[in-house]
Amino acid sequence: MDGTLVNSDAVVERCWRRWATDHGLDPEEALKVVHGRQGYATMAVLLPDRPMEENYADNRVMLARETADVDGVVPVGGAPAFMAAIAGLPHALVTSADSALAAARMGRRRAADARGARDRRTGVGQQAGPRGLPQGRGRAGLRGGGLHRVRGLRGGHRGRPGGGMRVVGVGPRAAALAPDAHVDDLTRIRVEATEDGTIRLHIAEH
Repeated sequence: MDGTLVNSDAVVERCWRRWATDHGLDPEEALKVVHGRQGYATMAVLLPDRPMEENYADNRVMLARETADVDGVVPVGGAPAFMAAIAGLPHALVTSADSALAAARMGRRRAADARGARDRRTGVGQQAGPRGLPQGRGRAGLRGGGLHRVRGLRGGHRGRPGGGMRVVGVGPRAAALAPDAHVDDLTRIRVEATEDGTIRLHIAEH
């Protein structure tokens, strides 16, 4: 979701600057380890001597702040058109955000229809587990829809028995993780559903 469909950097950085200041840390140094990690994992890096239970509790406060603050959350380029193109196709939104945060960000400025996380043929609940990725209903929904649980970009390569998925990385942070293809945003991607049920993504040249 974040960085792929919506750009939430403004909120994330605003909340973490406040958190770092409250804990006597340099906000600029804190921001170097924030992106791409669960909140409690970031806290463990920045406060290595603090018990994890305190990080989990603090993370719940951080989630509430991020859910309430949507100022500056904007769609990634091409995201509304991309979501419209896959609306009638099997798909799943896999996110480490809980349901409230996902709904807040996906609904912001119509970045995508809030129903995009629950396709009519592939029902997926955003239920974040302790390790940050969907567990329970979300995991079952991925299996039931013919999709498989993905743990980040690298997980996509291992995400299906017998081969894995082809992965398109979106945005500058994804470029360093060796995706099969990389785009700056979603404006270059065109979705095609063929008669035999195959779904193809066409990536336009720059």
